[in-house]
Amino acid sequence: MNSVPLFSGLQANDLLYLLQGAGHTLWLALWAIVLGTVLGFLMGWLRSVSKIGNGLIMILVDVSRSVPLLIQLIVVNAALAAFRFPLSPFLCSALVLTLYMASFCSEIYKGGFEAVPQNLQKAARSLGMSYLQAFVSVTAPIMLRRTFASWIGIVLGVLKDTSLAAVIGYIELLRGSQIIVTRTQEPLLVLLIVGVFYFLLCYPIARLGAKVEKGLSQ
Repeated sequence: MNSVPLFSGLQANDLLYLLQGAGHTLWLALWAIVLGTVLGFLMGWLRSVSKIGNGLIMILVDVSRSVPLLIQLIVVNAALAAFRFPLSPFLCSALVLTLYMASFCSEIYKGGFEAVPQNLQKAARSLGMSYLQAFVSVTAPIMLRRTFASWIGIVLGVLKDTSLAAVIGYIELLRGSQIIVTRTQEPLLVLLIVGVFYFLLCYPIARLGAKVEKGLSQ
């Protein structure tokens, strides 16, 4: 059964294909955001308590900030293949985006940890709390509240940066649109639809983040 044409060469099945690509985008972003946040939290803590740890992690941070993400994806994908350890486009993209997310999260979390007043930590310890108890009950909650807005900004950036995974063959939203454009020769219309998809993905996160941030500040 032929698909119903919508606009010119664009068909209903093309919208379903874009919707599938949006699902792939969300799946990749979810992995990168969750793993990158956890890793970035650990890296930020280590940077705040160890000069050696800070120095070593800064190498990764400097690379992530200085080298375009597009090049990082291409180089890592090629390097893994050269060492006979190839990964699927999804896994390779998730690896690079996770490290990218972790690098930026470590920056904000390091600053967040260092901004927690020392007297609060000492007061918690004086009440008989262990270092871990004071960290979980006092240090981490204060740090996370102060860094939440910056974290949301990084999340939105990573969600949009998933579009770069197309360069190593991962068929997400943008790559799916390129395939459709090749067939329909309707680049403006297709990219406009893709822009709407990205807006629908990012806007709720931004608004929810603003509400949560407002609640945390009260």
